[in-house]
Amino acid sequence: MSNAKVIGRLATPRGRFPHVKIAGDFVYVSGTSSRRPDNTFVGVAVDEMGTTSLDIRAQTRAVIENMRAILAEVGAELCDLVQVTSYLVSMNDFGGYNEVYAELFDETGPTRTTVAVHQLPHPHLLIEMQGVAYRPVARSQNRTATSEATS
Repeated sequence: MSNAKVIGRLATPRGRFPHVKIAGDFVYVSGTSSRRPDNTFVGVAVDEMGTTSLDIRAQTRAVIENMRAILAEVGAELCDLVQVTSYLVSMNDFGGYNEVYAELFDETGPTRTTVAVHQLPHPHLLIEMQGVAYRPVARSQNRTATSEATS
């Protein structure tokens, strides 16, 4: 079974691709940012003079929470992630990103690769993450049956 899904309650992808795609027991989460459904960004503040401040910690938390929401839509959880790739605009943000990441994952969590990129699709973005989760189809069907039985 292979299916793809755009999740209506989340920020619409900025291109023709899904938030998530299931292929057998694997769940592939597209690159995810801190963008909200209204196209604003978590971790961005602009003062009265127009000076922009970007917060890597807030953006990292928001990205992971967006990934959590995407996974939940297909019966998976953050603990089901087996691989994560993170894209930072600046490795100077690695410390703050790593600090927040460590609040949610440890050495028993997903494998991880972190790379610096020249830029992301919007100048307010400091980070984007993508991931692969392992969610056995039988477990997903059991979760669906259990939730339907309790509804």
